[in-house]
Amino acid sequence: MQNKKRLIWQLPFLTFLIVGTVIIVGRQRSTPYQHDKGMVFGTVYHITYQSEKNLKDGIEAELAKVDASLSPFNKNSIISAINQNRKIAVDKMFAEVFSLAMKISDNTNGAFDITVAPLVNLWGFGFKHGEMPDRHEVDSLKALVGYKKVSLKDGYITKNDPRIMLDCSSIAKGYGCDIVAKYLSNKGIDNDMVEIGGEIATRGINEKRLPWKIGATKPTDDSLNVNQEIQTIINVTDKAMATSGNYRNFYYKNGKKYAHTIDPATGYPVQHNILSSTVIADDCATADAYATAFMVMGLDKAKAVLERHPELMVYFILAGDKSENKVWFSPSMKDKIAH
Repeated sequence: MQNKKRLIWQLPFLTFLIVGTVIIVGRQRSTPYQHDKGMVFGTVYHITYQSEKNLKDGIEAELAKVDASLSPFNKNSIISAINQNRKIAVDKMFAEVFSLAMKISDNTNGAFDITVAPLVNLWGFGFKHGEMPDRHEVDSLKALVGYKKVSLKDGYITKNDPRIMLDCSSIAKGYGCDIVAKYLSNKGIDNDMVEIGGEIATRGINEKRLPWKIGATKPTDDSLNVNQEIQTIINVTDKAMATSGNYRNFYYKNGKKYAHTIDPATGYPVQHNILSSTVIADDCATADAYATAFMVMGLDKAKAVLERHPELMVYFILAGDKSENKVWFSPSMKDKIAH
């Protein structure tokens, strides 16, 4: 009898709970997705999120903060001031990125290095004009490269040589994705995808009520980037993904194809067969940096890092002996590959 009475009292509450759940789910289904597009860090961004209100102004305000801290394209940014040897205190964003960059540099034995830009620019010019730099040019710039030659102390960057230049381009886009994703989360948004220059952070589901799926482009000899054939589709829901790979800019040596990736340790282009490095991690800045590092390290050294960091998932596209490309991915990536 007491159980019956208890059940009778519970029925209204249960009914209220069920009705409330149905209403919430219905509202979620009817809430539109916003689509924003713009320019930042010298590249294009695309942001999709489920919200009644358009938040582009707030998003761009967050991106402007990242730009003011880390963009080498912004003459008034903190990183530009540091490269001009003006004394300037770094902000929280710069400190976070610098700290993460130093950590990943340590984890990759210097394959990731935010001081390597002068060498990249030197070789980039050479590749473009068909005039390869000589040993003297390489050695003179190599003396200014090395992540251990810079440090952050008491809010200021110290450089061993004033000619050392910092460039966070290989981590800043990913960090920008993380900042926007955090902003959207703070606004109560659960379903979103943030993409800046190919680096991506996702949460929840897309407009079709399905997990976010991202296509990895197949490497081709198409220098104009007209051919956009998809190599595979990867499930990136509630994760971040970044890809590094200059497979449309390569050179041949002894009949082999090499990407234009510079090794900070040697000062010369790497000679291995990774054409594209895709990394999935919990945050996009981490994925961004490791994707760059693995392009430098090559397959064997990358595998060694992955053994020490099983939280990372990777998908590598490799140049085969003939025209066929090969693929290698970490075992943890298998469940993420949708096609």
